[in-house]
Amino acid sequence: MAAALSRALKLPGKKGSDLGEYDPLTQADSEDETEDDDLVLNYPRNGLSPAAADPRDEEEEFEEEGEWPQREGAGPDVEVGGACEGKEGCMTKALWTASFLLPLGCTALVVLMCAFLLPCPEGAPHLTHWQRALGDASGVASPPLALWDVDGDGLEDVLIGVTSISNDTQPINAQSKEFSVWAVSGVSGQLLWTRPLREPLFSVQCGLQTGSADPQTGSADPPTGSADPLRRTQESSACVLISSGHIITVNASTGRTWWTSAVSDVESHAVLLPDLDRDAFPDLLIATLPTDQVSDLALVLISGRAGALIGRPVNFNLTAQGKLIGPLLHETRAGAYYVLFGLGTVEGVSLSLIYSQATGRNASARVLLKEPSWERLRKSNSSRLIHISSEQVEFLLPLVAGQCAQHSNLDSVSVVNSSRSDWMLVCGAEGRVSVLRENDTHTAWSLGPAAIHTRPASGLFNDDSVPDLLIHQSANGVRKVQILDGARGRSLWEAGFVCPRLAVEDSSVLTSSGQSVFLFWAGDPLSPALNVTKATSQAAEPVLRKLFLLHPFYPTILLQLSSTTDTVLTATVSYQPQQKDASYISVSSRPTSGRRPAEQLLKSLSLRAAIADAQILQLPDASRDASPDTPFHVSKFFRRLSFKQDINM
Repeated sequence: MAAALSRALKLPGKKGSDLGEYDPLTQADSEDETEDDDLVLNYPRNGLSPAAADPRDEEEEFEEEGEWPQREGAGPDVEVGGACEGKEGCMTKALWTASFLLPLGCTALVVLMCAFLLPCPEGAPHLTHWQRALGDASGVASPPLALWDVDGDGLEDVLIGVTSISNDTQPINAQSKEFSVWAVSGVSGQLLWTRPLREPLFSVQCGLQTGSADPQTGSADPPTGSADPLRRTQESSACVLISSGHIITVNASTGRTWWTSAVSDVESHAVLLPDLDRDAFPDLLIATLPTDQVSDLALVLISGRAGALIGRPVNFNLTAQGKLIGPLLHETRAGAYYVLFGLGTVEGVSLSLIYSQATGRNASARVLLKEPSWERLRKSNSSRLIHISSEQVEFLLPLVAGQCAQHSNLDSVSVVNSSRSDWMLVCGAEGRVSVLRENDTHTAWSLGPAAIHTRPASGLFNDDSVPDLLIHQSANGVRKVQILDGARGRSLWEAGFVCPRLAVEDSSVLTSSGQSVFLFWAGDPLSPALNVTKATSQAAEPVLRKLFLLHPFYPTILLQLSSTTDTVLTATVSYQPQQKDASYISVSSRPTSGRRPAEQLLKSLSLRAAIADAQILQLPDASRDASPDTPFHVSKFFRRLSFKQDINM
């Protein structure tokens, strides 16, 4: 027993000449113990007690000496290493191990059942294309359309003003019109909320920050209920609904009213302004008809917090008459604010002058700034207006890549980036396209004449970082689509098509490569076999309208994404950053038989899904700048195409 213990502890001792083993008792009696021996005996090695030494060392010593130690009374059931003492010890150890592993195995089984077997709630499926009927509507007027994340899923949803016709039970009035605004999920087309209205809408804008997630509380404090800043922004955002006699702001998530302002004879959309009345909320500006019936136009300031008028309307007498232009807010690079508006022609007025004449007080220091180069354009010191353009203007829009039809978005970042850019004028009478420099309002270039009846789309076609313009002209059954260089006005690309008899605005979409793809509606491309005479005869018949996509890398190739016989009224582009995709959202009118009014449809089409199934068309007249490519390489290139929304352009 003592010999076995001595070997297990590796104690120093004398080695007998006959037995070949240590005598630990003799060694303990014959030698004095030192502090080093105590440290060796008591200090554990590698975190183990001396009794749990490395068994491999013991095995080596036992092999050299030719014997194995045995404990007194030890039987075959006792482990040599001392892991358990008899059958009872081994059973206890086994029970302890089982009591630990059994709950652990049950827990793992439950987790696997929850993960793979139990059904989990699923959100709305992300459809590549969907459509929703808006009801029967009289006429072919384009309904107002806006995009905003209503349900907080990170994807833009659709808000649209709906004017439908319903049958009335009263015999005097067999039919009546119903007005409402719908919020439709951009993912699946499901109706999120709807709100009835007393008047038809002509403008829907989203992005006004109200500072409270619940309009019923009346609190003006920033929302604190959600820890997610993006969620708080979505909950505290309002949509501005404008009719001819009322301005209504509703919570974008629920459709509940935030505030209502009764303003008669409204003629324009709302313009987002900086905080004028110093209540920590952005304010609004709209154009109305003057109540005195002497002036031509009035600009009205409205508090973004409560909807109350800020001061009184400011009336203006304009020298020209024509289409209402603007109003649009322009911030110069020096930080001065000017409002661009007019009737036919374009005039400018300082925002500080509008505020001082409306309230009789001076505006804040930020709004008081003025641009010297702009102020020198006044005809006289007593004149309030700054003359920008004398031509009859049809459209005025910022020259920014990626801008689509929703140029009046209330999102503050987009508005600022747009306002600091150069401006593009489309003149109706002369048919001239001009670009004005924002720093001095002088003309950078001008091109014409051209019969342009829709708003041009701006995007990046060449590599000079200046947005280019997509325009189309329709005459004699032929539609000519052309891309103009935004820097110099020269033609970069053009092609002829059968005219599909519709006036929907074109669009451009930014890609991840930094260039833009251009979307436009047209008929079949013109070829020598389909000359102008045949195109004119076909224009009198129902034409199949086709949605084409053009990429600058392949100017000789078009992708046909969709085709329809419906009349497309309006369209816009919605980005999905997480999917690196974009959706083409359109409102179309489907003709019906008899005297029944036409049915309006809201459609959404994923561009990446449409590109994968698109038909590749080779233009009859090959481009001068690029050679044709094989359809296989073209298809492979477009399948890798992804989109992004860059508001810093």
